Amino acid sequence: MTVTVFVPGDSAALAVGADKVAAAIVREAKARGLDVQVVRNGSRGLLWLEPLVEVRSDHHRVAYGPVKVSDVPSLFDANFLEGGEHPLFHGQTKDMPFLSRQTRLTFSRCGVTDPLSLEDYRHYQGLKGLEKAIAMAPADIVKQVADSGLRGRGGAGFPTGIKWKTVLDAPGDRKYIVCNADEGDSGTFSDRMIMEGDPFVLIEGMAIAALATEATKGYVYTRSEYPHAIRVMTEAVRIAREAGILGPSVMGSGRAFDMEVRMGAGAYVCGEETSLLNSLEGKRGIVRAKPPLPALQGLFGCPTVVNNVMSLASVPVIMDRGAAFYRDYGVGRSHGTIPIQLAGNVKHGGLYETAFGLTLGELVYDIGGGTANGRPVKAVQVGGPLGAYFPPSLFDTIFDYEAFAAKDGLIGHAGIVVFDDTVDMLKQARFAMEFCAVESCGKCTPCRIGSTRGVETVDRIAHGIEPEKNRALLGDLCNTMKFGSLCALGGFTPYPVMSAMTHFPEDFAPTPLVEAAE
Repeated sequence: MTVTVFVPGDSAALAVGADKVAAAIVREAKARGLDVQVVRNGSRGLLWLEPLVEVRSDHHRVAYGPVKVSDVPSLFDANFLEGGEHPLFHGQTKDMPFLSRQTRLTFSRCGVTDPLSLEDYRHYQGLKGLEKAIAMAPADIVKQVADSGLRGRGGAGFPTGIKWKTVLDAPGDRKYIVCNADEGDSGTFSDRMIMEGDPFVLIEGMAIAALATEATKGYVYTRSEYPHAIRVMTEAVRIAREAGILGPSVMGSGRAFDMEVRMGAGAYVCGEETSLLNSLEGKRGIVRAKPPLPALQGLFGCPTVVNNVMSLASVPVIMDRGAAFYRDYGVGRSHGTIPIQLAGNVKHGGLYETAFGLTLGELVYDIGGGTANGRPVKAVQVGGPLGAYFPPSLFDTIFDYEAFAAKDGLIGHAGIVVFDDTVDMLKQARFAMEFCAVESCGKCTPCRIGSTRGVETVDRIAHGIEPEKNRALLGDLCNTMKFGSLCALGGFTPYPVMSAMTHFPEDFAPTPLVEAAE
């Protein structure tokens, strides 16, 4: 009897030797005369246990990890193909605490299936949302997405249904669906995990968006730093096209939609939708002034939906299970689930999908397990390099768009980076300004010049040069950037700078040695 062993092909697993582990399992099985089939699945998101090797037995799967090549012989000796005990044994995968407490809607298949098996995708409820959408009028699809309360998961939190309705109602012979997969925020990897681990859900979501808005062409715009995601997505698009899911008649509906994957050159600012569109058109990736909105005049001047991977990947379950089912998850105006990514100095780093409503403290301590080195947590940055730093005193903040905004923070792409008590927050503020200066497209003065002046001002504070005056100047610079920049790069850089200065003032005070020298 053939035994199926799963070894992730996800980038996080590859980085710690998954390819070598898979090859070692094949070699060892052959040497022992055992019939083993190795499937390269996506990651389950328990990144501290990668490579997480799973064995399918009867109707469940058991997990072992993190597995090194040197562990493979002892796994076979322990009869791991039949769920044998071993120091790396974690029991049934679905019962592992980090997984069993999650609400997996968008990531329900990630790590479960062969990413490029359309048969697997269908078996695990794939394409049901698209099948239902085909039987609906475009306006009814839009209404269902709007009623679900889905908001943009890329960071802005704009209602997806409103954006789709704007594109549907816009006049135009040609309309586009553009997936923003330019995942550049520090501590974020959910887009990559979907593209590498469940690419068909993104294709299905884009096809539904196309039916809803009468678009006929789509693009996935992703990063040059994501070679594995590009390979898997490109192959998945080919498979979907051959199966009739894409093409002149989507699943026999008579309505056309096709798509392709495009690779950017690695500019952070191309995560901003208008810069992304310029890049797609072959132009320099700089911000466009708005209006006009991309929904009215976007790619090549045509009405365009620009949505993040997570937004589009959330649509199939909404269409399959209904708007009320999805809307019932969450709190306040934040509906559905959110894939939270835990990174930095954290014991249990990985992806945790849950309904909105957990507190920041629950995520850092209960889910993440605190710091990996056991030192006290000093700060967490939520929302990438443009997100605010939150001290433990604010860890009662609920993970919700409005709750974070009320504390001068933002959820962004839901990345949480944990720092222990050795971090210097003045250096973190400097990094934010320097990052903005390096990545600025140069279109607007507040971002281009303000960030450079910001670095200089932080350096003066660090050297004890008129600290009070320069702290005030830094606040003025942040205010100018926040309200004067054309896009979120310059507009949100003040969040990490001001939060660092507000919550950690001791790191912005001159040292006694500097004061003595003065």
